[in-house]
Amino acid sequence: MSASARHCLGYCCLIAVALAGCAAGPDYHRPPAEVPPAWEPQAPWHEAVPSDAALKGDWWKVFHDADLERLVELSLQANQNLQAAAARLAQARDQVKVAESDFYPTIGLSAAAARAKNSANRPLSEYSVPNDSTVQNDFVIGPTVNYEFDLFGRVRREVEGVRASAQQAAADYENTRLLLIAQLAGDYFTLRELDAEIDVLDRDLKLQREALNFVNSRHELGFATGLDLAQQQALLDSSGAQLELLKVQRAQNEHAIATLVGTPAPSFHLEPLVLSPEIPVPPVGVPSDLLQRRPDVAAAERAMAAANARIGVARAAFYPAVDLRPFVPGVGWESNTLATLFDAPSRLWAVGVSVTETLFDAGKTRANVRIATADYTAAVATYRQTVLNAMEEVENGITGLSSLQRAVIHADASVYSARRAFDIASERYKGGVDTYLDVITAEQTLLTDQRQAVQIHGQQFLTTVYLIKALGGGWSGAPATASRND
Repeated sequence: MSASARHCLGYCCLIAVALAGCAAGPDYHRPPAEVPPAWEPQAPWHEAVPSDAALKGDWWKVFHDADLERLVELSLQANQNLQAAAARLAQARDQVKVAESDFYPTIGLSAAAARAKNSANRPLSEYSVPNDSTVQNDFVIGPTVNYEFDLFGRVRREVEGVRASAQQAAADYENTRLLLIAQLAGDYFTLRELDAEIDVLDRDLKLQREALNFVNSRHELGFATGLDLAQQQALLDSSGAQLELLKVQRAQNEHAIATLVGTPAPSFHLEPLVLSPEIPVPPVGVPSDLLQRRPDVAAAERAMAAANARIGVARAAFYPAVDLRPFVPGVGWESNTLATLFDAPSRLWAVGVSVTETLFDAGKTRANVRIATADYTAAVATYRQTVLNAMEEVENGITGLSSLQRAVIHADASVYSARRAFDIASERYKGGVDTYLDVITAEQTLLTDQRQAVQIHGQQFLTTVYLIKALGGGWSGAPATASRND
């Protein structure tokens, strides 16, 4: 390489280094989101000490339910939505590698072979030298280099954006995982609540059949009217219809669970089980902790960062593009014969840069900048709305569980009073003091109150699951345990 060529290349490098710190577009700073300073303390809640690892904790194990744990493991292995999210995450990470490759030159090998005849009647290059028609070969081989000097930060902003998008994909994967497990746990506890209701109806149906036999025997002896018999039979039939409806609901929940764990519904079955009344109580942290732990909030924040980087990419179009010429110095060969292709006289080289600048594009670049800015504004709004939704979900979970705990006390008291009323009505009917209508009324009230207590207990499980989901899917420290009296 000649001294002048080396100087030219050196000046280009110096210019690139001097401008390397420049990057078009604004640097990213997370916009503030309005959050309350802290949640008001509400018994039995206590402040959490969250960490990043808490997001990935096996939070479903706090319920100490072997069936639920087995189902969650199945879903993590076979759920198709989660596998799709994993594929999107892998794709996003590979897109980072694609973008980062622009930091480096693209090096290839170019080879060409041609045989051509030129025209003897072509325009003269020199009037003193006549044209001749010649036939000759042309062999060329050498490496090629394509490289854009990132003087104005277009590539850096592009990489910054795809890295943020990859982080968003990772948060989306965690959110898909969290939603999957929460939905699975919700469907599972709904199924167990239906198991408990079915158990209540089964036990009541047994008592109702015994009552029907008792009334029938009294009717045969003349101590009970046909109306008493018909009323008891109607109650028995009504309870049987309710039982069948509950079984339909249970089957539908079972099928939903089968889909979540990646199993065909016809080949999936869970044996009925009445759960124990012990329910874990999650701790509640301050709002800033929530913003660190919720994957949907993290995904929305990373989407803002990616949108901000795209503003820089759009603004970089205002500046010239500086590219290295295709052939690098001293590494090319050209000859009219293969025998002399790699001889010293066949060597060629070229060095230099090309600069291109758009002078007129009818406002296209400015419009692209406005589009990218609007996209960032929308991402900010989405982030803030996601934070508001998170606050709402957590607050609903806190107030919901607090109210349900009080409701359990009233429901248990109601069941106790209804059972006592039924016993009294039965004794008075047997003694001939009251009609059988009082027994039927007391029996219906008892059944209603028993089912209501079971439903409230099921709501406690569901609300606990959705509060854990709202908190980002886990917490550090040992959870407290709340239980209700049977």
